Amino acid sequence: MKEKINLYVDDLRDCPLGFTIARTVENAIYYLENFEVEILSLDHDLGVDEEGELFLNGYDLVKYICEKHLRAQKIFLHTDNVVGRENMYQTLLGAQKRGFIDKDIKIYYYSITPNKYSE
Repeated sequence: MKEKINLYVDDLRDCPLGFTIARTVENAIYYLENFEVEILSLDHDLGVDEEGELFLNGYDLVKYICEKHLRAQKIFLHTDNVVGRENMYQTLLGAQKRGFIDKDIKIYYYSITPNKYSE
């Protein structure tokens, strides 16, 4: 039986109490594959490297979740990126309708926690 966690995927914001933080898509995939995720809270933009190239983002993670049939009990979108939020939300709903992810996953267009930054 896998350990249960709540997963917060964000490169900059403070990790809310009761969540495990994943700062990258690769880190998030590790948690999704090795733990039972109750709540998944997603940011879209996850930063850039030294050359200014974008890292994989929340939408890339959503596509991976759908492709690999991964799950969380509830998925919340805490991003400030309006287009990214819409893309993630519509992709999750579409994948659910087509059976790529479980129909009992609750998908929310908004955040479950306040967004906070230390700096």
